[in-house]
Amino acid sequence: MKVLSIVGARPQFIKAAVVSRQMRDSGFEERLLHTGQHYDFNMSDVFFRELSLPQPDHYLGIGSSRHGQQTAKMLAGIEDVLLAEDPDVAVIYGDTNTTLAGALAPAKLHIPVAHVEAGLRSYDRRMPEEINRIVADHCSDILFCPTETAARNLETEGFRNIVNAGRLIPEDFVQQAHHPAEPLVVNVGDVMLDVARHAEQKLDAEPRRKTELLEKYGLHAGEYVLATIHRASNTDDADNLRNILEAMKVIGAGGLKGLFPIHPRTRKALERFDLLGMLDVEGLVVCDPVSYMEMIALESEARLVLTDSGGVQKEAYFFGVPCVVAREQTEWTELVEIGWNRLAGAQTARIVAAVEATLRDDLADKARMDFYGDGRAAVRIATILWQWN
Repeated sequence: MKVLSIVGARPQFIKAAVVSRQMRDSGFEERLLHTGQHYDFNMSDVFFRELSLPQPDHYLGIGSSRHGQQTAKMLAGIEDVLLAEDPDVAVIYGDTNTTLAGALAPAKLHIPVAHVEAGLRSYDRRMPEEINRIVADHCSDILFCPTETAARNLETEGFRNIVNAGRLIPEDFVQQAHHPAEPLVVNVGDVMLDVARHAEQKLDAEPRRKTELLEKYGLHAGEYVLATIHRASNTDDADNLRNILEAMKVIGAGGLKGLFPIHPRTRKALERFDLLGMLDVEGLVVCDPVSYMEMIALESEARLVLTDSGGVQKEAYFFGVPCVVAREQTEWTELVEIGWNRLAGAQTARIVAAVEATLRDDLADKARMDFYGDGRAAVRIATILWQWN
């Protein structure tokens, strides 16, 4: 079976790494296409090396631009590759512009589309990612959901061929009808849990690696907040960005040290809005983007996480670290519902209040449910794709 895997951004490299490894081990003929949406070395190449993701067979080098321009270039480039490779299925990941173009191009050519991380909804259409998710899902033939909530979201939107009522499917699941008339919706669990567990095992085998990383930034386990900000809703809004930085300052003044790896988009925004000076505060350590393994190490040892990233919210939960979300909505609603994560938006007072409330929590009493499967999502994905052929 020939598969074209389409990636272009950091979260997609992470997800694709474990799925690609499983597909190749299972005998698939995989071709990997990298759109170049994230082209900074620390945002791209290092992930291929660190996660043992095969080097791309096709690299489009699209880079950064306005949504319409970027997506249009991706559509043209992906279509050319599809026509040359003629795969049995195109596999897309997540909710970026690469996801959107990776769904539309094969759908127009009547090539089946499989969407990994389908069914997520924040119900905020001001987010570009929300539009990308919706369009990608409705172009897809196989929808691999990470949670039962995601499967229920799709049922609400009219999808009917939902296996096992949206619950996690058995690992030896057999799909009876090949190429059903209705798109196939399956809860396979979350591939990010697969990758996080693999990374945790590697770090456990090299305990000095964590220690040296914390020493590098002058941090102590369980005594710092890890902050990541990159969403356009924050980086394109000077007030939001200023408010978040002010919150970091207040948190630091309260004695909790902060580490802030700065996304390239965020750094450009800080320069554009003349806000770089706000980073020069006591208790806040600023650094360039870190690798995936370093990020996992930092997340797992933090006292709490402050982020607007979808993936980081979830990874923090994997490691039992509470999270304050600098957004008004989240696609990981189940984590808010059980009180593990708190939505704070981009207002200084709300962020500080959420952090203070989190610090008062007794984590030992916090419920942690197995929302995201058992760390075997990639096996389920490969099994279903093989049967689909």
